[in-house]
Parts: sequence; structure tokens; C-alpha cells
Amino acid sequence: MQILIGQIDRIIYQNNGFFIAVLKSGDKISAHYYESDVDHLANAAVTLKGSWEEHRQHGRTFKAHTLIVNQNELFFFLNRVVKGFTKKLTAELIEKYGTDGLIEILDNDIERLMEIKGMNEKRLLKLSDGWKQFRSMRLLGEFLAPFGVTPALLRLIAGAMKEIKNPIEAIKHNPYGLMRINGIGFKKADEIALNMGLQSDDERRIQAAMEYTLSEYCEQEGNSCIERGALFNKLDLLVSLGEHSKYGEALEDRLREGSITLLPSAKLSPTRIYEAELLLLNEFRGRGKTKNDPLTGDLESFLKTHSLNLGEQQLSALELINQGSGLIFLVGYAGTGKSTTAKALLDLLATRHEPSLIMTCALSGIASQRIRERSGYQSATIQSLLVKFESHDTLPYQVILIDEASMINSTLFARLMAKIERSATVIIVGDDAQLPPIGAGSPLSDAIALNLAPAVMLTQIYRQREGQAIALIANDVRQGIIPPYQKEYEDFTFIPVELSNRHALKRSLSDAEFDDAIHIQNNNLLAAIAEVTLKYLPHSREKLQTKQIREYLNAFQVISPMRGNTLGVDNLNILLQEYFNPNAKKKIKTFKGEFRLHDKVVHIKNENILSYTPEEFKEGIEPSERRIFNGMCGLVFRLDEDEELCYVFYPNEELIVQYKYEQISDYLNLSYALSVHKVQGMEYERVVMVMSFSHHIMLNTKLLYTALTRAKGHCILVGEGGAFESACRRLEHTKRTTVMQELRTN
Repeated sequence: MQILIGQIDRIIYQNNGFFIAVLKSGDKISAHYYESDVDHLANAAVTLKGSWEEHRQHGRTFKAHTLIVNQNELFFFLNRVVKGFTKKLTAELIEKYGTDGLIEILDNDIERLMEIKGMNEKRLLKLSDGWKQFRSMRLLGEFLAPFGVTPALLRLIAGAMKEIKNPIEAIKHNPYGLMRINGIGFKKADEIALNMGLQSDDERRIQAAMEYTLSEYCEQEGNSCIERGALFNKLDLLVSLGEHSKYGEALEDRLREGSITLLPSAKLSPTRIYEAELLLLNEFRGRGKTKNDPLTGDLESFLKTHSLNLGEQQLSALELINQGSGLIFLVGYAGTGKSTTAKALLDLLATRHEPSLIMTCALSGIASQRIRERSGYQSATIQSLLVKFESHDTLPYQVILIDEASMINSTLFARLMAKIERSATVIIVGDDAQLPPIGAGSPLSDAIALNLAPAVMLTQIYRQREGQAIALIANDVRQGIIPPYQKEYEDFTFIPVELSNRHALKRSLSDAEFDDAIHIQNNNLLAAIAEVTLKYLPHSREKLQTKQIREYLNAFQVISPMRGNTLGVDNLNILLQEYFNPNAKKKIKTFKGEFRLHDKVVHIKNENILSYTPEEFKEGIEPSERRIFNGMCGLVFRLDEDEELCYVFYPNEELIVQYKYEQISDYLNLSYALSVHKVQGMEYERVVMVMSFSHHIMLNTKLLYTALTRAKGHCILVGEGGAFESACRRLEHTKRTTVMQELRTN
């Protein structure tokens, strides 16, 4: 065993705690380091024990088995790892109290640091929070490092378990409890558990695998129940026991404790989803049979008074509400006048109810804003309504209109319906040609298919001007018809970027040569998207410069079916950031890339986070914790480098959210480009959609229809005509296995 002492000059490679670095002497070293980010080792003096070897890429390298930081260990960690401790402050504290004394103070009497010149309550709180996180992370790191836990994963676990008195004992008791942490699924928890020595047939493992399998099948694939055999086969793929009796025992335990419900059809459902869909089934049926008193005996007079010239289908919806229906479904495709009809229904109901008793709502902030603007009635997101009236038995409204209902999954829909007064009139508006909800169930489609309540289908398309084609093209796509997409229209443009004779090339070229051709084609597509962006960039920048934030965020949006590959959302965001925000005054580097002042961003996890209303922020009022929802789009408007805080303004929700720098990677993505699923329910002035055979697996009528109908003013498709036509031919009929369907005859 040899010893090498030196100072690290730069890190040239790192992955999951392993790194290769160059010392100031020029020697190269390789080692593992788990106590914090490898980047913290830059400029650190270290002692290494190991041996020299010849690395095939980096040449002569010292391979270290152990690494010790050659400075006061506490100084190193306070200064490099713990938030708030500067070099000057750290040196002053160690000199004043000594290493052991300072640790005692930080652990048990941190108020003593108020003795230090320049210390205040705010700074002390930051130091205290940083130390608590460091201590738990250090102990956890020592425990978890042998089981393959990386520094990034360690920070995630330490942050999530900071309120638990003894997190190490909790993990020892059941390592699968880590699955409850956002970002850790069964596979990672299973890897840790098996490394800890759990047997492959441990009851805890099988139960966790069953929970994960059901969750994936329901929440990720959209189903709400599954056959026993299918569940066991999926379990086998995950844990490879090949012994269904073990699965049967675990299932019987879940049935007895009530977390899984056995349906009359013998299918199995997570109980929370079963109860949600049973409630919806009963609510839709019961409310659909409700008859209130008629609103007016002279509907013709109402139509004249409000200057309404409605089609036959639209008029039938008004007649149902006028006759006293307690619940109706208003389902319409793009361009069929859903918004006009919805406003007419609300105006009719307003002849009996005060406007304050009428509420419209939608899943997304943009959809809620849109229905408010078009109807003239108050609106909110579904989640904000549920949070606001959490302590109330019911919502204080006599009319509820639920817009964009195709987006709402079973559990959220059930929570909303359970809160609505039994005497209230409910109007559910949606378009079941769009993508189904994210999460389990398909309540709108099921309710229509099962005829649970009166429904009006709007199919007649209304065009304001001859040159408008988005609605017509979208409805052709919906039916699997290839529209005349290459003609010139006022609001729709197809920009061809073709790879000529794609199929012939695939047959005639080697795999490597064909990959090169695809690479060139993808770069040509990126160039075309950049050209379109440059054309419309001045219009967007004008909105930002005049502080019209909502309009800026909705002016121009690139959409792609997938996150990965060259034409996916992640790569497009890197490209588009350089056009929209190339010279930001401030920026933050994360493992996802840079986040810059004035970047467009999207929040990606439902979480309680400190936030302000704009008025609270202006007045300097302390932030309060609010629920911030996946899919909210905003603008980074302030980066506080001293406090290491990022502030994002979400105009549709009228909120300013405060993120710690270390939270940014967990909660934010750039949003210059978004996936089609992420923009469902949104509306933009101009949409640019990528069309490529690279996304062939995702392309179908529902996805394309949803993307096309996100454009309010102009939809631009860039790419391969063959990919567009292929998507039109792939009729997507969502086939979800749901509790509502299984219980339909009961």
C-alpha cells in the first residue's frame, strides 16, 4: 500500500461518488468519496492510500482505497458543505471555541453564536438549518455508503427524513420505507435492501413490490384494477421468485388489512382508487337523476336578451339545464363552441343564482384563467378550491362548472365531487378526444360510455374566418383522416424537413451509416426550429420587456412528444434557452444544467413550499407554506446569491414561490419546450410541434389532436410529413381497465 499526499487541482470525471482528478503536481488520482458532493474536494489537500496503475484512458493514475481530507475536518465540512458558513466565519468560530467546543455549541446551544460580531437571528437560523442537515447527512452517509447510496441520493434521503427521530433505525426496520420519498422507487430501495442483506423472499420485499406494481399499473398506465394473474406475472418480472404462493400470501394480507379491494369480477384494485371510482359512479348516477325547478318558461326570450344564436346541439344543453337537470356532461371537440355554450349555461343559471354562488374550475391555472376570461365568472384551480375549503364539509356554491374534465383522474375527481353541495347544479365540460388523465381512471370517458347522466355532444365545427384551419385539421386527425396539411392557412403551417427515401436508406445503408443520416436529419430539424424561434422571438421579448409575464409565457411554446433524444424536450430546452435568454446576469449551475435569471420554468412535483402572494412579497411579509402543483409554469425573476434563494413568479396562480438553490433540480425544469402531456389543458398564442419518426412510438391521433388544439392563434408543425401521416393513421382508443366499468351493472 502506497501513500500519496497532494492538493486537488480539478475534477475531470465523476459518477455516483467515483471520481478522477488531477493534483496540483500533475499526478492523476481515482477514488470514491461519499461524504458530500465530489465538487467540494476542489483545492482540498488530501492524503491517499492505494497504488499506481495504468488507466486505459487517463494513463498513469493513483488508485486510492482511502481518502482523507488534510485540513481541520470540521473546517472543511462547514466551509464546503454546510450552507451559510463562510471561510472567515468558520475560521473565527473554530479559533474561538475549538473543534469539540464548536460541535457542542452547534448541537446543543447554537444561540451562543449570537456572541459573534455581525450575527443576527436570520443568519443564525440558516446556520442552524444547515448544521442539522449536515449532521443527519453525515451519520446517514456513514450508514448508507456501503450499500451503494450516492451523495445526491443521500441528500434526498436526509432531506426527506429530517423530521424522523432516528432515520437509521427506520431504514434498518424496513428499507422499503424509502419508497415513500419522491425520487426513490422500488428498484432503488430494493437495491439498498438487498445490499443490506435482506433475503429475496423477505415478506417486506414482496409487499413493497406488490405496492409498487399496483401503483405503476394504475398511476403510470392509467388503470384502476387488475386481474390476479396479471398482477402476479408483473410481480415475477420484478422480484423473480417464480413462486406465486408467496404472492398469494402477501395479497391475502393486503386484502385483510383493506389496502386492496377484491371486485365482484375478481379483479383487484387499490382501495383508495376503488373508493374514488365507486363514489364517482354513485355521484354521477344520483346527480344525473336530480331534477330541480325549471329556470324560465320563456327560453326564447332569454336567448334574445343575451343575443345568443346557438346551434341545435348547443341549444339542447340549455334546455336540459333549464328543465332542472342537476348534472350534465357537455362534451365537444375543437371548434364546436364549448366555451360559448358553457357561458350561455352559466348566464341562464345566473337568472336564479347570484354570481358569487357560481364557480368555474379546471385542473391547470391557464385553463382556469381561460374559463374566467371567456365566461366572466369567478374561477379557480381544482386543487386551490380543495385546499381553501379543506375544513368545510362542502363548497359554498350552488353552481359548479368543471372545465377540461378529460384531464382529471379518478381520485382528484372524487375529492371534488364529494365536496359539492347535493343541491348544486354541476356542469362537466370536456373533450374526450384528448389524451386521458395522468393517473388512474378515465372518469369523463367512462361516464359518457356508461350513460351515467345526461350528456350533450357538440360535433358541429364553427369557424370565425375562412382561412382558419386548426379545428378542421384537428378533427380530421381525431377521426384518423389525413388532412390537407401542406396547404397554406392563416393559422396552421407545416414546415417540411424530410429525410428522402428513409425506408430505402435504412435497407441500403449500414447501421452506422443510417445513424449518421438520422443525426444529420435531426440537426436539420433543430435548425428549422431555431429559424422559427428567431422569427417570433422579438414578439415574445417585447412581452417580457413590458412585464406582461403571463403573455410572455403563453406567447410561444415548443412541444415534443418525448423528453429524451436529440429532438426531445430536454435537449430542445438547452437549445432554446440560448435564444430566449443567452446573456442572463445571474445563473445557477445544477446537474440538470443552468437555470438563469428570467428563464421560463415549470414546477414538476406536488409539494408544500414557502411562497407569497405578490402583495405579501412587495410588503416584505414572511412567506407561508402552500401547495405548489406539478405543471405550474412561471418565470425566474430573482436570484439571491447571498441567501442562495431562487424566486419564481407563477402568474396564473398569482404566486411567488421561494426555492432553495439545492431544491431547484428537484422541483424545476426549463419550459421553453414541454411534452404534449405537460401542456394538456394549456393554451398558447403560437405552438411549434416537432414531427419526427424518432418519436414514432408516441405518435397517435390522441397525442397529435391534443398538441394541435393547444394553439390559440397559430400552430406550426416542423418535420417529416410521413411522421404526421403515420400519427393520423394510428387511431388511439384509450383502453383503460377501470372500476367504474367493472361495477357498471351493479
